[in-house]
Amino acid sequence: MLASALVFGLALGVAATIFGYSNTGTVDIGFSVVHLRGIPLWTVAIVPLVVVLAAGTLYHWWNGLHHFSEHMRHRRRVRELESEVASLKSRLDELLEMPGHAETATGPVAEPDIAPTETVEPVEEEEPAPVEPAASNGDDLTVRKGRQREPVTPSGESFPVNGPISGEEKPEPTAGP
Repeated sequence: MLASALVFGLALGVAATIFGYSNTGTVDIGFSVVHLRGIPLWTVAIVPLVVVLAAGTLYHWWNGLHHFSEHMRHRRRVRELESEVASLKSRLDELLEMPGHAETATGPVAEPDIAPTETVEPVEEEEPAPVEPAASNGDDLTVRKGRQREPVTPSGESFPVNGPISGEEKPEPTAGP
């Protein structure tokens, strides 16, 4: 990119030189009250071009300087934040009494304070109910067939399967003729 800009700038300089030596005539320029007489023709084209290129160059230099100063400011701020995080980690390690980044290899390790334990009398446990092995993949299908489902009610009470649910009464079926 930089090399192509250099080549373009050199070509532009050569073209301006050729244009300047080719157009040696003079012209009169007038702007409202300001009148310039006897100005070489090549300056009418070349001077505005040089002014625009110089302004663009200065703008890009100033913009690059601004970006560089912002980069350095952010870099300084990142370093400050990294040092703050490191100090907070070391303080947290000290507060939690955990070995970590704050201790050196020769530094003593803090022993945790442990309160004396009270003697607790063992509780006598009842014998657990015998555990039946679970059926796996269709083994012992008769165990599942013997179960019946009961409806679950919000109050926790259970009703018989054919009984009233939530206060509704169902008529009993009558025997046929």
